[in-house]
Amino acid sequence: MLTFNMTSPAEVIGRLAERMKRRRIDAGFTQRDLAARSGVSYGSLRLFEETGKIALESLVKIAFVLEAEPEFEHLFPSRPPKTIDEVVERPVRQRVRKK
Repeated sequence: MLTFNMTSPAEVIGRLAERMKRRRIDAGFTQRDLAARSGVSYGSLRLFEETGKIALESLVKIAFVLEAEPEFEHLFPSRPPKTIDEVVERPVRQRVRKK
């Protein structure tokens, strides 16, 4: 059964920033501690916690320090086939052509 999430990108980003902040606090790091350990500027870390805005590279650096990098493996998984025909006939696509 499919479930539908009624969220927006802003809500997803906000919850991500909240979870990172909670993990930082649980690890006993101040914002300045985490910034120094991750190599991400204090200002960038603070902005992320306040607004959710951050560069992907900085987010990954923070995730490594907080031992959360394995969760990135769960982003964008392959979609499971819906029919047996998709399993049998569907070639693996390497790219999408413009129409």
